[in-house]
This record gives sequence, C-alpha cells and structure tokens, in this order.
Amino acid sequence: MCEKHDPLAAIIAAAMPQMAGRPAAGPETSGPVQPPQQVLRPVKPVIHNVASANAEAQASRRRRLWELGHACHCPLVGVGFPLGVLRKLVDKVTNGKVLADDYEVHVGAVTECATRNRLSEALQKELERRYAPVLLRFRAAKTTEQVADLWRAAVAAGDVAGAFWAGLTHPRCSPEVEEQMCRDLHMVQHQAGACVRADITKFNATLLENTRLAQELAKSQQRAAALLAEKSADAEKHASQLMQLRAQVVGKDSLVDSLRTELEQLRESIPGLETRARLADRLQQMDERERIMRQQIADLRLELARAVEAPAPMPIQEETRQVVEHVMKMPLRLSERAVLCVGGRSGNVATYRELIEREGAQFSHHDGGLEDNANRLDASLAAADLVICQTGCISHSAYWRVKDYCKRNGKRCVFIDNPSISSLARGLEQASAD
Repeated sequence: MCEKHDPLAAIIAAAMPQMAGRPAAGPETSGPVQPPQQVLRPVKPVIHNVASANAEAQASRRRRLWELGHACHCPLVGVGFPLGVLRKLVDKVTNGKVLADDYEVHVGAVTECATRNRLSEALQKELERRYAPVLLRFRAAKTTEQVADLWRAAVAAGDVAGAFWAGLTHPRCSPEVEEQMCRDLHMVQHQAGACVRADITKFNATLLENTRLAQELAKSQQRAAALLAEKSADAEKHASQLMQLRAQVVGKDSLVDSLRTELEQLRESIPGLETRARLADRLQQMDERERIMRQQIADLRLELARAVEAPAPMPIQEETRQVVEHVMKMPLRLSERAVLCVGGRSGNVATYRELIEREGAQFSHHDGGLEDNANRLDASLAAADLVICQTGCISHSAYWRVKDYCKRNGKRCVFIDNPSISSLARGLEQASAD
C-alpha cells in the first residue's frame, strides 16, 4: 500500500481478454496437421454495478463495497471515512505504518475497493458500523422512489455520508438513482469546499483576533495583578495603622480611667470640696453683683446730676413704687429662698434684686452667657429654688438650657417676655396662683 495505484490501470487489467491455450501466430509448419483445438473466446469481465443482470439475486440483500461501480468508490471513500480513520485501517491491514501522503492513501483505498480483499472488507465493516443508524432508517424504504426521497432529505439536512452509503447499497437503488446520488454528492462536495475555504479564511481571521485579544488579556491581567498587589499593600498598611490607632485608643482609655480614679481619690481626700466649689461660685456671683451695683450707682449719680439740672415730673418712680407695693402684696412666699434671674436688661437687675431681697430671699443673676460664663449656668440653676427667665433678653441656647433643666429637675420657673417691672409682677402673680 506504500506504492501508488493507478485506478485506470486496474480497470484495464480487469477488462483484458482471458485466453486459454491460444497458439501464437506463425508460419505454417510441416508435418501432420494437428486437430484444431477449441478456441476460448474472450471472457468479458464482470462489472459489479447496480445494473447487474442478476437482479433477482440482489433484490433481497444489500450490495457489498466491492460490488458497487468503480465510479462510486472515490466519493464514498472521500466522504465516508475521515483521513485519520482511513489511515488507521490501512495501517492495520498492512501491519505497518503507511508513509504515503493523504492523496496516495485515498487513491490506494479506492483502487482496492474494486475487489474483495482485506482492505475492502475492513472498509465494508467500518462503514456498516459507523452508519448503522442510517442503514436502519433506509431499511424501511420498499421502493426506488422511497430510497430517492430519503436521499433528497439527507441532502437537504446536510448529512450525506451515511445516506450515500445506505442508498448505494440498498436493494431498490436503481442506476438512475445511483447516478443522481453521485451528481448530488459531487455538487455537495463543491459547495463544501467553498464553505471550507470561507471557513478557513474566517478561522485565520479569528486566530489573529484571538491572538490580539490574548495579548490584550495578558496585559490586562498584568495590570490587574499590579493593582491587586498595590491594593493588598495598601490594605496591609491600613490594617497596621488601624491596629496602632486601636492600641492608642486603648491606651488613652486606660489613661482616662486612671485619671478618673485619681480624680475621685483627690475628691475623697479633700473634705467639703463640693461646698467649697459652691461657695466659690457664690463668691463669684457676689463679685459680679457688686460690679453691677457699682455700675448702677454710677448711672444713678449721672441721672441725678441730670435731674438736678433739669427737674421733671417723675411718673416712672411713682409707677415703680406702685409696682413694688403690688409685688409685696403677692402671696408668693420668697422668704429664705434662692431666686435666680436669667437674662434681662442690666438696668432692671438692681430693681429685681431690691424687690426679691425685701421678701427675705437670696437674689442671684446670670445674663445667659453674654458676659457671664455659660458653663456656670447649671451650677446657678442647681442652687436656686425659683428661676426667673427673661425670654425677651436671653439667647436661644440659654433659654432651652434653662427650660430643659427645670423640666428635668422639677424646678419652678417663671418666664417673662418683657423685662419690665410690671411684667415681673405679673409673672410672679401667675406663679403664686399656680
């Protein structure tokens, strides 16, 4: 099988006349005349084709590979066997490895299909095994027309290899159907070749695109790996910083706890610390009160000097006297109670103080954080029994602070919109009525 086979030579050799005992032509010989021997006529080679004379013998069974016409062997071997399978069969039959190329293997296999031999029998067996389902489908065909219909359906579906073998070997395959099958397969092979060439072009383009995409993917993977390494380094750095900050927080919490413990110990070691702090606040309030009174005295002296120069009726003093008398008649008991006035005009604080202290109460004042320390407002509120809140002359922060403190601690509070003496009198009257 390693040598090239000429299919035409094989066909001519099969068709040569066979002569048995024919004498060679020559000059006449002297002697007795030999009796004429029987001359055998040339025997025509039997060509196994669909149009066989013994149609009745073939009507009940399928034909074998070597019984088909030689024109069918080439397309049958071409479409029925992949090149790898064909080479494996040839190697198995020859007990070696064929060194010929694909074309030579194909030509040799086609030549061997003309007669029954080891290779043709192996090819027959492989075709029967490979296309058993198709053979089973074609077995249902009972007429030549049904065989042709099955072949046309296979061509339309694009599955012609098994159908070609099943149709050619079918007992009802006529010469016309066989010729049509060969023609159809020839055109299918042309179309398949064109499609293969187009597919090869697309495949090459796909390979180039795949190479480009693979390069881009490799670059992207490198960038992703670099970014991942950078992010991992940042994450480790941040984790280390977080651990350090947590350690610092724990250390600060421990320091705060120790300082609190130390502060408590210091407070316990100093007897009367809270009383001292309260007295210190009261002393500061008294100092502020003295400052305000000095300022009020200076203002009064200035007003007195002006009054001496230009005397005028004093209806305000009369009103103040009436209001003072009215306030003194209120049933609200202020004796020995601490009264805190939050806000108000500085000019009216002295009058508030006089009215409250005449009732035997202790008067203190806080301007709501304008000049006085806002942090001392809570201490002043805690020391007071009654709170007077001047809502018209106080900041929003101080107002809500006073209101919230009095509400939480149940402290009595009188809210006055107008910082006048009469407004104070009405507020105290309402508080006494409640």
